[in-house]
Amino acid sequence: MSEPSITAPSSVHPSAKVFKVAAVLEALSWLGLLIGMFFKWVLDTTEKGVQIMGPIHGTLFMFYVISTLWAAAAHKWTGKQTVLGLVSSIPPLMTLWFEKHAERAGILSHSARPTR
Repeated sequence: MSEPSITAPSSVHPSAKVFKVAAVLEALSWLGLLIGMFFKWVLDTTEKGVQIMGPIHGTLFMFYVISTLWAAAAHKWTGKQTVLGLVSSIPPLMTLWFEKHAERAGILSHSARPTR
């Protein structure tokens, strides 16, 4: 008789973890940039917030785009899911919504590579 197989607990693919972090950081940088723009354009006080948060947001935006493409490839997202993930980086804070949507839809819970 063969021994019962012991399966390792399901682990989350690294792309899903990176995607989740990128989604939150991108949203927070959007918030920081919006606050900076408020001080610059509405209160007409300083440009420092935009000068600081602009490059930070740009970098985190690119991080989100790259992590979205990685997650899409690793988890075999449809074209529609991938485009929605990428487009969600444009409206402020939408990456938070898409990350939750992706989690609920289960598109972050499986890997493209079969487990051994």
